[in-house]
Amino acid sequence: MTQKIHVIGASGRSGLAVSRALAARGASVVPVVRNPARWRPIAGSEAPRIADLTDPRALAEAIGDAQAVISCAHARHIGAILTATQARRLAFLGSTRRFTRWPDSHGDGVIAGEAALRSSGRAGVLLHPTMIYGAAGEDNVRRLAALLRRLPVVPLPGGGRALVQPVYQDDVTQALCAVIERDWSGPQSFVIAGPEAMPYRDFVAAVARAAGLRRPRFVGVPAAALIAASPLTLLPGLPRIRGAEIRRLLEDKAFDIAPARAAFGFAPISLAQGLASTFRPDAP
Repeated sequence: MTQKIHVIGASGRSGLAVSRALAARGASVVPVVRNPARWRPIAGSEAPRIADLTDPRALAEAIGDAQAVISCAHARHIGAILTATQARRLAFLGSTRRFTRWPDSHGDGVIAGEAALRSSGRAGVLLHPTMIYGAAGEDNVRRLAALLRRLPVVPLPGGGRALVQPVYQDDVTQALCAVIERDWSGPQSFVIAGPEAMPYRDFVAAVARAAGLRRPRFVGVPAAALIAASPLTLLPGLPRIRGAEIRRLLEDKAFDIAPARAAFGFAPISLAQGLASTFRPDAP
């Protein structure tokens, strides 16, 4: 394991998970955070370095001496990070949102970050995960389970037939740890996802099963009707669902992870295994 690794966004869900994993492997973690109050010290970590990624001077002071950097911050900051450090090993977290047919600022930022990495010619890896679940405090599957507890039927655009391929947080963490250990030739990018894609309705049913709920009753509803009704999810007691989220339920999110398997041994666990861990009684 590389002895010292700067982790940008170390106080976030993925950042904290990877910091803990690196420390467990014997690395000295240098957390780089914007708000030190959010950082929870872990064994094997140095004092946090404070930097707003939009402040070039502060960022250079935080990572200018780094030899290895893992960034769990939004990929839109990749250009600024590359400018601030000459680290030999670089790993960034992107998102498969970059492939959506419904562009938004999140996806556009990932595309811009990937372009910055490629144009730099620097050796580094950008990982594009699908929907991440199972992190401490994540609200993807838990929010879905909360919604299922309240709905007598589950309205799904297109009947929930579009494919999804969620990835467990531990698999994302292990992928970041694996790529930072290698010397890469030039800029690289890989999609990381669960082992197989499935219809969204099957994913919802699996979440209900893992959460100890009855099997949902599904009803197909035109997406336009759900989008029009989405403001109602601002009512107390209901998780918020945005119109853009509904639109994205209409597109297949199925990806080939063979390149990641071949390049660094990516081997994600099944959805059933990941959900069982997510909903276990002692889960964070």
